[in-house]
Amino acid sequence: MPLYRDDAIVLRAQKLGEADRIVTFLTREHGKVRGVGKGVRRTSSKFGARLEPFMAVDVQLHTGRNPRPGMGLDTVTQVETIGAYARSICEDYGLYTAGTVMLEAADRLVAQEQEPAVQQYWLLAGGLRALSERHHDAGLVLDSYLLRALAVAGWAPSFEDCARCGEPGPHHAFNVAQGGAVCPRCRPPGSTAPAPETFALLSSLLAGDWATADASDARHRKEASGLVAAYGQYYLERTLRSLKMVER
Repeated sequence: MPLYRDDAIVLRAQKLGEADRIVTFLTREHGKVRGVGKGVRRTSSKFGARLEPFMAVDVQLHTGRNPRPGMGLDTVTQVETIGAYARSICEDYGLYTAGTVMLEAADRLVAQEQEPAVQQYWLLAGGLRALSERHHDAGLVLDSYLLRALAVAGWAPSFEDCARCGEPGPHHAFNVAQGGAVCPRCRPPGSTAPAPETFALLSSLLAGDWATADASDARHRKEASGLVAAYGQYYLERTLRSLKMVER
């Protein structure tokens, strides 16, 4: 019975039968993997609480009849906690909704099972840890995660140079379809004109400059969040359903 272990983040969990659960993991080495946790919904389960969304775990699975790890439904045989983020995040509505969007986005960005996605794993793990530690505003953590995860996936926005022709900025217009900031020559109809402080905030979120991000004003955070949401949903080509629950 082939076994394999990996560090993982629990993305979602679904009921299966009377006592089991199908758990979707984003793992460090194996990408997205689905496994069955047998009996984990029973009160006597030794690791049921470790298989909740937001948990960072060291998980062992066996492939059964599957030819390779991650192909089809594996079986969870052992779970150890690495980061118990679920309780801290779920205690606060703002943290919970922001974290839910992050899990959904990670699930969409890593579409295929058994496709390694090491950078996406580390981004999500760091984002959930930042939410649970509560050192930064939940909305800022969410927007920073979305921008960086999209950049890793190949959709890095530009907030200074023109995204279309590369003319050095700063520029004053933003167009989602063009990939970010656009110069006066490349500016299509319908482009927005964010405040310079909003552009600075977006750049800091993408770069992980938390000193600048934490010092930003509420009105610029709100404007930046709207642009991040529009940018993310455009390149993911579908609506993030959990985004409408986020309080801005």
